[in-house]
Amino acid sequence: MLFGGRSAEHEISLLSARNVVQALDRERFDPMLVGIDKSGRWLLQEEAVLLAAARDPRLARLAQDTASVSLLAHPDERGETALMVAGASEAIDVVFPVLHGPLGEDGCVQGLLELSGVPYVGSGVLGSAVGMDKDVMKRLLAQAGIPIVPYETVRCGEWKRERDAIVQRCLELKRPLFVKPANLGSSVGVTKVKDDAQLEAAIDFAFEYDTKVVVEQGIEGVREIECAVLGDEDPIASAVGEIVVDHPDGFYSYAAKYIDEHGATTRIPALLTAAEASAVQRLALRTFCTLEGSGLARVDLFMDKNRSLYVNEINTLPGFTSISMYPKLWEASGIAPRELVTRLVDLALARAARQRKLRTSA
Repeated sequence: MLFGGRSAEHEISLLSARNVVQALDRERFDPMLVGIDKSGRWLLQEEAVLLAAARDPRLARLAQDTASVSLLAHPDERGETALMVAGASEAIDVVFPVLHGPLGEDGCVQGLLELSGVPYVGSGVLGSAVGMDKDVMKRLLAQAGIPIVPYETVRCGEWKRERDAIVQRCLELKRPLFVKPANLGSSVGVTKVKDDAQLEAAIDFAFEYDTKVVVEQGIEGVREIECAVLGDEDPIASAVGEIVVDHPDGFYSYAAKYIDEHGATTRIPALLTAAEASAVQRLALRTFCTLEGSGLARVDLFMDKNRSLYVNEINTLPGFTSISMYPKLWEASGIAPRELVTRLVDLALARAARQRKLRTSA
């Protein structure tokens, strides 16, 4: 299991990893826990330390004084992939990347694992990359005819040169506006802009986390709807849930998610008609397939006051924390965490087996 990482979602990854470890079927799996610190070092982690760590992301830390780990470049002559741990080789069968955000969820680690020939849980390089980039994601969704909210994309160089023109362009969208780093999750770097005078500062703040920013049009009376997807060639959708936000930020912010225990509540199933819930599930599956998802994803949608649906985004490595919707939605759908994690690993192994059958010469 890989967790931590070099993104601003590092701490949330640690909380997710704890729950995946607890859900592992120990009759089948023998986990090796590898934490990636914020400088990019791979460090062996002890299970007892991870499970005993603080549940508050502000206090979550990797153990630093541990053995270093590296991934061998290719399988050995027996077809086994291995980690080097303090100079010794340790064979591994599959990697579960419990990583969120850039350099973990965006195709980088997936590319490394592809080159190393090791099966891994979750979407491949392409699905991971487009699922991380909110701008590219929205363009693909729009091309597929999937409803999204109006938005503008702002690039760093353009912002420096044409600040006033960009502000005017963004202000053509209906308020409130939501300003987000294009390649980040967990609501890190996100600002809800009600007053036009806040917009420049909000874009500046988002640029502290990314070189590309999206400015999205808000929806009056919006409801936050979520649906989980599981599978590969024939994916299935979970029961539909809803996030009810009750936090001073006025949206499902980082603080509302992870800091304030009363910042938001989950409602599973969501208060929808059977037809509406079915429409959400169909949109979730269409989104998953359009964006080349594999293994798992959580699709987040908006419902407006007229009960119209819009896809907000896909999360190709959704959270597994104690409050995360992905495992909750599947538990409500009859798949307990242990079975869920087992299915995810089996999907990874099955995909790798299919890929090994492909021809590598003409």
